[in-house]
Amino acid sequence: MASSSHPSAPCAACKFLRRKCIQGCVFSPYFPPEDPTKFANVHKIFGASNVSKLLNEIAPHQREDAVNSLAYEAEARLKDPVYGCVGAISVLQRQVLRLQKELDATNADLIRFSSNQNTLMTPSSSSGSSLQNPHVLPPHYGNYSWNYNPN
Repeated sequence: MASSSHPSAPCAACKFLRRKCIQGCVFSPYFPPEDPTKFANVHKIFGASNVSKLLNEIAPHQREDAVNSLAYEAEARLKDPVYGCVGAISVLQRQVLRLQKELDATNADLIRFSSNQNTLMTPSSSSGSSLQNPHVLPPHYGNYSWNYNPN
């Protein structure tokens, strides 16, 4: 939620711009005095005049989201002047693709392992349970539900 500044403490924007913070300051609810770097970054990238115009043109209930978006983009632009947020999104998309490929490979390994376990065990014959591989323990051997396979 947006915070309002105290009457004695100017908002971060007015303090940065070295002006008196008036009662209806458009910056005051969104740039509290406790976080001066937020406004400094936004001002450096977008300019105080442009931010003021933007805040006056949009509905009051959308202003906080707009300021948060501007602050995020300004911080991203300072870190990566060419790509900004788009660069961060691109990195995350590549990470998602890499992790999806890793998950697909792991699922394929799991299916392959599961099918290998099923082919090693044959259905029971007339004399009880028999195994093709003598190194594989029967299921539920000794109250355990795992099989040991040295292969």
